[in-house]
Amino acid sequence: MNGIDAIFSPKSIAVIGASSIPGKVGHDIFQNILKGGFQGVLFPVNPKAKSILSVKSYASILDVPDEVDLAIITLPPKVIMETTLDECIQKKVRALVVVSAGFREVGSEGRSMEDELARKCKEANIRVVGPNCLGVINPKANVQMNASFSTRMPEEGNISFISQSGALCTSVLDFAADRDFGFSKFISIGNKADVVESDLLQYLHNDPDTDVIMIYLEELRDGPKFIRAVKEITSGENPTPVLVIKSGRTSAGAKAAASHTGALAGSEAVYDAIFQQTGIIRASTIDELFDFANAFTFKKSRSTLGKMTRKMPVGRNVAIITNAGGPGILATDMVMASGLKLAQFSEKTVKELKKYLPPVANFHNPIDVIGDADATRYEHALNVALNAEEVNSAIVILTPQSMSDVLGTAEVIAQVARKSPKPVMCCFMGVEDVSPGVKYLQQNGYPVYMFPENAVKSLAAVYHFYQWQTRKRLPQLKLTHDSGTVSKAISDYMARGQAYLGELEGLEILKAYGFHTLPTILATTREEAARVSSSIGFPVVMKIVSPQIIHKSDARGVLVGLDTPDAVMAAYDTIVKNAKEFNLKAEITGVLIQQMAPKGEEVILGMNRYKGFGPLVMFGLGGVFVELFKDVVFRLAPFGRNEARRMIQGIKGYKIFTGFRNKPKGDLDTVERMLVNLATLVAKHPEIKELDINPLLVHPEGEGATVADCRIILETI
Repeated sequence: MNGIDAIFSPKSIAVIGASSIPGKVGHDIFQNILKGGFQGVLFPVNPKAKSILSVKSYASILDVPDEVDLAIITLPPKVIMETTLDECIQKKVRALVVVSAGFREVGSEGRSMEDELARKCKEANIRVVGPNCLGVINPKANVQMNASFSTRMPEEGNISFISQSGALCTSVLDFAADRDFGFSKFISIGNKADVVESDLLQYLHNDPDTDVIMIYLEELRDGPKFIRAVKEITSGENPTPVLVIKSGRTSAGAKAAASHTGALAGSEAVYDAIFQQTGIIRASTIDELFDFANAFTFKKSRSTLGKMTRKMPVGRNVAIITNAGGPGILATDMVMASGLKLAQFSEKTVKELKKYLPPVANFHNPIDVIGDADATRYEHALNVALNAEEVNSAIVILTPQSMSDVLGTAEVIAQVARKSPKPVMCCFMGVEDVSPGVKYLQQNGYPVYMFPENAVKSLAAVYHFYQWQTRKRLPQLKLTHDSGTVSKAISDYMARGQAYLGELEGLEILKAYGFHTLPTILATTREEAARVSSSIGFPVVMKIVSPQIIHKSDARGVLVGLDTPDAVMAAYDTIVKNAKEFNLKAEITGVLIQQMAPKGEEVILGMNRYKGFGPLVMFGLGGVFVELFKDVVFRLAPFGRNEARRMIQGIKGYKIFTGFRNKPKGDLDTVERMLVNLATLVAKHPEIKELDINPLLVHPEGEGATVADCRIILETI
């Protein structure tokens, strides 16, 4: 038995700190395990008690006569560290659940104890859940373990739930019971001294009793490890959907940063990037989390591996069948808002519907079968819709009328849906009046919701998961980079204490990683500027260079299209004057003279580095539009061509590059390469803290892209 098995399916449990006093943690957890019907052997450990709830107690875990798979510890942290932990190691316990608080969450002393706990357990090959957690629940009939604070043992089901918050768990269990949800595994991981989300995800993916994984997430400590774990289980031939609700969505914003990327990125950008890169479905509320889980547990059949095969919508086109116009309109609005489409019925489909529906019915989508519809009318309408080639999925809405046959309608929906490979979501509006139909549908594995919007959003979640599974996988680009030159350059800059690299230094670094740059020379006098411009060739662009002026345009420090030596000299004076007016203390290094780039659409490529996650790469509309529209997307590096393409297609302004309004198509193949180049650069050189390429000018298809400006911030020690 490995450590994670010992956590979820132990043959023996010792509760260290078990108590005979109701209300104490050690009493309640022991009682919950006992009353829950645990199928293994249970040992209370308390040196001051002969028995706990009529079960013989032991003074120490070392006195327990049998092997112990799992120890639940409820003692104070100092007691744990002084004696209990060493005794568990000596006993060769396979896993610990440390319920006790008072570790890293209370300060440096607690953090030190937690680090020591993790170190010792790792050396002894003992897995640890917690500290500061609610516990673990496994309601499966062959285990029946409720090793938690919760008095409620959930029903057995095929959903596993991972929560960082212990307090939330009891509320979720109550909520799940109210909605008749069952669980396969349920765990609160607390401070995550050892066992983290990625460990549990890999285990639950291989668990034949888990079809869907739900996570309540507050923070991750190892983003790359989490990404690898989730991507592995949401992809492949036997994927497991992962549904996440993330707290702390509305942060105060990114802290002050020197780059556009640093200003636009924040912790939420990191998590959004993780969810996009792994196929995670994000829910906004607990209610929505369960709605989505309901949709994902809709079964078609069981494979030989034990995992279920889901009915998935292979396209966006939805048919809506309703007996009331208002709910049909609400469903239609949500279809459009959720990235789905209202199916456009063919003449053949409309003709078929007219055979079975009254003349006053609506034969176009949404199909209104009229308020007096009986079960037969629903049956025919759903059958026609599912047989239509232009339909990929269906939503059936019933509002109870005095003549409605709620149970009969539910029965025919299940009967028709069972024969089709297309998913069907149901919305039976109401509570008591529709309860017989709701119960029947739930018992037969069909998702049913109280409101149309919930049904549509849940269907959209399933479709987006299908899109993730069937995403294109392009061959990776073969790129070469001069990383040695970059390493030496960065080392030299850092040795001089130079943290900010302006355009001149930045261009050399980007050039080594495959970016197309323009001839650029620094001039320190107006006369030198004229000579340099003549050698480069007119027209030129001129830009102020000052360590104190990072955003040049803010200081009116950029002039373009200068085409004579006299114009260049005058521009030199103007730029320097503007810079000094902008910042009296600014040290003016000189003015960059740069060959003027061919016209192109402006985009921004950037990076900001986050502890525990690594480099976060940004792409979006560039130039002055960056902070105006904030049309940007993020991904964690490194990544390859497929992720780069999804980034490009993920911004709202993507159409600008596709020939919109007779504009030439942009050279997006080159932009893909540049994104991969940038991701590789910042992954290989962790000294780069922030980076902006703004703008990168995207030229017409086949003509490449040019770096027009850049800046790099190094991480100084």
